[in-house]
Amino acid sequence: MASSNVQTDGTQLPTDEPLYDPMNPSTFVAPSPSTPYSVIIEFCDRCRWLHRATWTSTELFLTFPPPTIRSITIIPLNSEDTAGRFRVWLTVDEGSSPILMWDRKVEGNFPELKVLKQRIRDRIQPDRSLGHSDQCKK
Repeated sequence: MASSNVQTDGTQLPTDEPLYDPMNPSTFVAPSPSTPYSVIIEFCDRCRWLHRATWTSTELFLTFPPPTIRSITIIPLNSEDTAGRFRVWLTVDEGSSPILMWDRKVEGNFPELKVLKQRIRDRIQPDRSLGHSDQCKK
């Protein structure tokens, strides 16, 4: 289907920018790389932690479905400097630096999803209940 620059009333639309055409990649607009409430999961690829990273991302999307969390990026790392790394970052505001939510080496273990979800919830929806994933309040 060809795009037309003529409106229904017969007037011409400006032709400076091409109209969106779902079959024409030159009209596609890329998503913003750092949107509010996005998550980045870095992991050591040499340690074979892809499955854990994808499982973590799935759990976060199930708990905080879009538009709450807009995107989750999984980054495999493969160097001496990143050996054993498993980090989860949260971007809260557009243009701001991500906030470290979990580091496997600092914490001494992989993310306990209950705790990771609570940390993320406390940043993006502090009044929200996580149901059975919430700590018992005393």
